[in-house]
Parts: sequence; C-alpha cells; structure tokens
Amino acid sequence: IIGNETKVKVVKNKVAPPFKEAFFDILYGQGISHEGEIIELGVAHKFIDKSGAWYAYNGEKIGQGKDNAREYLKEHPEIAQEIEAKVRDAVGVPNPAGESEAVA
Repeated sequence: IIGNETKVKVVKNKVAPPFKEAFFDILYGQGISHEGEIIELGVAHKFIDKSGAWYAYNGEKIGQGKDNAREYLKEHPEIAQEIEAKVRDAVGVPNPAGESEAVA
C-alpha cells in the first residue's frame, strides 16, 4: 500500500456552492499525487485513452495500471506538462505564471 484514494465532500463553503465532492490520491511520504490528477483529468477529457488497465497517450502506452502510468509521467515531465496544458485549456484554467506553454 503506497497511499489512499480519498473522497472529500465540502459541506459548508462561503465562496462556492456547498456539497461538492473531490477525489484524489494521497501518497504516503509525498502528499497529493499531481501525476495522478493529470491521469484522471486526462482520461475524463479524452486526452489519455484507458483500455482495461492500460493507459495510452497519443497511441503510446504509458503504463499498465495507474501506479505505472504515474511513474511514467514522473520520468517524462515534458509529457506530463503537455497533458496538463491540454487539460487546463479544456477547462479554461490558465497555466500558473512562470510555466511555459506546452506545444499541442
């Protein structure tokens, strides 16, 4: 066991509608998994293909299982940044200042 998949439900909130839910991975000794979020959002917005346990990006398999795909993105940060930029464009969230735009 390397962590937990966590479900959070916000019951009371002064700046947004209440009762929203969020899911994310918390890895022991590391905190919230940024690469795990990139994978989940990439699959949700169809930038990453999921076939059974396999994850693929642009036709290239990046891992069998979420843990292996997460390790692949850690080893290839340029691909992680490219997927993150596409997801941010899809949801309308700008890249943080100081980060370069990934070429789509």
